[in-house]
Order: sequence, then structure tokens, then C-alpha cells
Amino acid sequence: MMKNLKMNLSNKKITTKAALLASAVALTLSSSCTKSFNELNTNPISYTGENFDPNFVLSTAQLAYTGSNDFAYDTWRANLIYASTMMQGLSTVMSYWAGDKYQLTPGYTSAYWERAYDEQVKRVVDLVEFTRDKPQYQNLHHLSRIWKAMVFQRITDLYGDIPYSEAGLGYYQSILYPKYDSQQSIYMDILKEVDEATAALDASQDAISGDMVYQGDIAKWKRFGATLMLRMAMRLTKVDEATARSYAEKAIGNTFSSNNDNAFILHDESGGRVTQNRAAQVFLDGGQEHYYVKWSKTFIDVLQETADPRIAVAVTNLYPATSSGSIPSSASPNAAYITAAASQKGMPNGKDLSGIAGRDISTDPSYSSIADYSAPHPLMISRVAPTFLLTYAEGELLLAEAALRWGIGGSAAEHYANGVRGSITYLSQWGSALTVSDAAAASYLTANPFVQASGLEQISQQYWIHNCTTFNFYEVWSNWRRTGYPELTAINYVNNATQGTIPRRFPYPTAEESTNPEAYRAASASVTGGDLLTGRVWWDPQ
Repeated sequence: MMKNLKMNLSNKKITTKAALLASAVALTLSSSCTKSFNELNTNPISYTGENFDPNFVLSTAQLAYTGSNDFAYDTWRANLIYASTMMQGLSTVMSYWAGDKYQLTPGYTSAYWERAYDEQVKRVVDLVEFTRDKPQYQNLHHLSRIWKAMVFQRITDLYGDIPYSEAGLGYYQSILYPKYDSQQSIYMDILKEVDEATAALDASQDAISGDMVYQGDIAKWKRFGATLMLRMAMRLTKVDEATARSYAEKAIGNTFSSNNDNAFILHDESGGRVTQNRAAQVFLDGGQEHYYVKWSKTFIDVLQETADPRIAVAVTNLYPATSSGSIPSSASPNAAYITAAASQKGMPNGKDLSGIAGRDISTDPSYSSIADYSAPHPLMISRVAPTFLLTYAEGELLLAEAALRWGIGGSAAEHYANGVRGSITYLSQWGSALTVSDAAAASYLTANPFVQASGLEQISQQYWIHNCTTFNFYEVWSNWRRTGYPELTAINYVNNATQGTIPRRFPYPTAEESTNPEAYRAASASVTGGDLLTGRVWWDPQ
């Protein structure tokens, strides 16, 4: 399914003819200008609190969530360098990809915090506050509440206690040093916000413009809200099962009904407002990423061992080195690549180019050449590839878990089958070359049926596979920390920062010590296990 990217923005230009006409009118009315001074001296195209349309901000707020506008700073560091490799979706031998070896690079672990508060939080909080108590923007207000909750969920999942209730309110309430709220209180509030805001959306009220996800379709936004609420609820299964179940029950029957509901943003290189997929930007422009970042051996092995048709996302020999051994400066759309499932080979995690036996990739038994390791399909690293936010497959797999845990919402096996089928067939939304048939999905499910006794492990592994293919490695990491599945073999690379264990959170940015010192010190001291890669957020206790 493709969507047209529509922007409700227009450039206003004053033509020479209009300017001359304005001058003539001004001369004609000069004798009475003092009586109409305010009216005549107000710029008719300037915006004030009375005539500004906040729908104009929505597109920018949505785009900010897909990645920062300064060369994908947060996507590159948090989603790819750390989350993707810690979760063994991707692998690399590049030394500065610290997540692959559990090393601490503070500038990288702080990247998401820095960009999210600056580019995401400010805009969405402004939308929520500006539209508050304005009946003409009822739907926009409630959509913004949902979006704000989604923004803060990711930040708190990465760091734990964070500025929330006072964040982004510098303009509205003159709060320059926001307090850190506990993750528990944040989750209680974002669940409430999404629940209330979703229920309040009303198709008979204001039309939403500038919406890059659903083009203002309120019915789809209501299903989005319910599915997001389900994802938030299930995050609490280790610490507050009663609340998790309560909100899961509210979501049942209202979540996404098919891949047609999948929430994603398409990008456009040619429009008046150029955008691009931020992960693709890293692969294509990042330096050596397009050659040295591959699918992990863990990921490819799982797909091959189960004859998973999603192996279609992998290709080999995508960007082969030249005969002199140099690396191409950019991806070639005509580069030769191999799509046969049997030809795919994942790169082991925790390897490098040091020349040291056992560590250097060239000494690994799997090695033949870098180009022979499987890379993401070209459609997935295209600048105009979609950025997926939330999908039908995720919702169904979470419903399967809720049914398994509490016996609610129908059959766990049925939801599981729906989720897996959705995860396999949604691939066409990347582009037609990745289309996998319903028949192939059915064959896979027949060969790999749901087993009640190992249900949580199966559901969680499918959630991992699916979100590796959506490139939402933030979500992969969060769900793995919650469930413990799939059972990944940790890397014990020399001089790693975690004693050979997979990281559990990002430390707070050190800049917070100087910009918000009192709140920062209190939050750091309260982290279970310390303000380290090995510390624990509230919903991920020992």
C-alpha cells in the first residue's frame, strides 16, 4: 500500500502588481488612517495567536519522530549503532559502532535525548498546549496528545526517569529546569492520555490537515491509539501486571485490523519539502556503512533455519569492493546483488578489522569476503523508503501475548497467526520487489505452528524478527528487555563496558550535569544498578 505525501503548506508571494495596488489604497485612505491605524498597519499575512493554524506544525512534528534533521544524528547513533547491533539484527566490523561491542560512547548514547527534546518534544508540546480548550482544533489536540505520549514513551524506555510533566513548557510556563518524573508516573500518565485522547477523537469535528500518516483519517487514528495503548500496556508486565491487563482489555477489539492500518511516513526527495528515510541516509551517506553494516548472523540463521520467506529482505554482494579493494562512495542502483535464500549469510557480531585472530572478521570460519555477507535489500535503504511507526503485526502479536497470559481477547494461536502473516505480507509496503504471497505465509505457519507451552518465546521471537525488518530497533530492544526473548548470546569483546552482558539502558547525557544539575544528580542516583549501560529502567527490574 502506498500513500501520497501531501503537504498543506503554500508559499505566499506578494507580486509587483499587488504591491502597487496596496500603495494606491494607502494613499487614498491616508486622510483617515488615524481612525483605522491598527487595521491598516497589521500585516495581512503575518501570524498571531489569533490567526495561526497549528495544523501547519503537525507535519514537522511527525517528521521529527522519524529522525533528526542534522544528518540523522539520533537514528545513526541510537537506533543503528547501538540498538540494532545489541539486538543482533545488524552487525558491523567498524570500530566506532560501539553497540556491537557493548562499549560506551557518551556522545552516542546521549544523541537521542539531545535531539528528541529539541526537535520532537518542543514541537508536540507546543501543539498540545496551543490547541488546548480550542473547540476548532479538538481532533488536532487529541491527536497531538497521542503523538506526545508516543514521543515520551521512547525517551523513557531508553533512559528511565526523564523530564516529562514540565518538559517543553519553557514558553508557556517559564520552566527552564524541568524536573525528572519517575518512569512509573510517566507510564501511568501516557496510558491515561492515549486512552482519553483516542476516545475523544470525533470524525464529525475539525478536519486535520498536514497529517503525513493517515491524511486526517480519524477512524485510522482511533485504531492507532488503541494499538499504541496496547504496546504501552504490555511494557508493564514485569512490574504492574494489573495495570498492563486493564489497559490491554481496553484496547481489545479496537486495534489495527490489517496491514492497511499500518502507520508509516513516506518520504519525498523531489517535493517542495524534501525528506528522506533517516536509516537510508546513514547507509548511503554515512561513510563506510553501506559496505560494512550487514544483517547479523543471528538474524539470518533464524530465517534460514525455519525457511522464513522474510529472508527476501536480505541480499548479498550489494556493494562489492572494486578490484583495488576500495569502497564505493555511494550506493549504485545498478549494483549486482543476489536474493537467493540459500546464498544469504549473516555477519557475526563482535568482530573487527584488528588483524587479531579470533577478533578479526577475516579469521572467522564464516568469512569469504565482506561483500558475501547479507545486507538489507536496496528497497529498505532507499531515501524514499517508508519509516514505519506502528504495525498490524505488532498489535496482533501483543494480543497473542495478552491472550496467552490472561485468557483475554480471543485465541492466542489465532492472533499469533495473524501477526506472523501480517509481518510476512506487509513487506510489499517497502516496494513490490519485496512482496511475499499469502500462500508463502500460510506454508510458513504450517511448518512453524504455535505451541502453547513455548508461546511467549515464539511470540517474542516473531516480534523481534518483525521489528528488525521495520528497522525499529528501539522497539526490538525494549521488548527484548521486557520478555528476555529471543535468547541472544552476548558478546564479550575486549574492554567492553558491561562485563560481557547486553546493555539495559542508556546513561543520562553528561551535559545534563551542567544544564539541569540538581534534577540530573537525583535521577542518576536513583537508577537501579547505577547510571550505566548495565543500569535498569523501572519496568525492567532484575
